[in-house]
Amino acid sequence: MLDDAIVQLATANLLSAPHALDNTTALPTTAGVYAWWARPDVLAAFPGIANSGDTKQRMLYLGKASRLRSRVASNHLRDSGRSTLRRTLAGLLMPTEGYRTTWTDRVVLIPEDEARLTGWMHQHLALTWSEHEDPVPLETELISQLHPPLNVDGAQHGSTRDSVKQARAFYYASAGPRPDE
Repeated sequence: MLDDAIVQLATANLLSAPHALDNTTALPTTAGVYAWWARPDVLAAFPGIANSGDTKQRMLYLGKASRLRSRVASNHLRDSGRSTLRRTLAGLLMPTEGYRTTWTDRVVLIPEDEARLTGWMHQHLALTWSEHEDPVPLETELISQLHPPLNVDGAQHGSTRDSVKQARAFYYASAGPRPDE
């Protein structure tokens, strides 16, 4: 069981004013949790809680990392093969952005579209984080309390959860059958 003070501190850190994605070197190299934020008009069908440090931002996704800087900079801002957030965003944005996928050892965006999605994320998303040495139970607790809509486990409404699952399925199906099948 997590100490309430730990959860309260992490919540306060996550609800602080979000940081732009232009300087990921500001992220610590330690373990912790992070939250992705966007204006209400970005992915408007996915309502999240408002940020207390910037009420024009709302939470979309919450995650954990053993190394925060690496997780955000190397996975979430580069590689759809290693980021559930990127796969979800790509699936949600495919109808409007026309992202294309291909098979490697898994379904990934083609390199040009990886770059385009990263650009979209820089334009539309912001980030907060909280350091913690054991982020797994903290992430579980925070998802249950904050209900970020792009986390399947956190989506409060059946239609929101269904939309996230459909977007992920659409992303995977867009690559066609696995080449070795």
